[in-house]
Amino acid sequence: MKQLISFLVAIQTVAVQNGLWAQDETPPPPRDQGFGQTLVMIAIAIVFFYFIFWRPEQKRRKAMEEQRSSLKKGDRVSAMGIIGTVSKINENTIILRMVDGNKVEFLKAAINEVLPPETPEEAQKKESGD
Repeated sequence: MKQLISFLVAIQTVAVQNGLWAQDETPPPPRDQGFGQTLVMIAIAIVFFYFIFWRPEQKRRKAMEEQRSSLKKGDRVSAMGIIGTVSKINENTIILRMVDGNKVEFLKAAINEVLPPETPEEAQKKESGD
């Protein structure tokens, strides 16, 4: 009889350890927040990319377009690393006069930056350097 009682106690102990008769445990909370949290994280990522990447690029592009549209004859510009003075402005192209007097036609989109006007001292240094 002692063996039967110890056997039943062992079975009960194993059953309690495996959770078969566990009565004081509370069920885990429902996982209904998973999809909502994912949507929030995606929204945060989109806002982050907008303010860090897209918005500054749009501002830079807009400023460059304004510079290109406000070009006038005599401005010094850099087009793909080539510096020249605006000689003539067409609808989509621009003609630049180089230092040696040659003229080269570029697309307006190729203009990288508008340089400050050349001072007489700079022009004199270039002439004396040649």
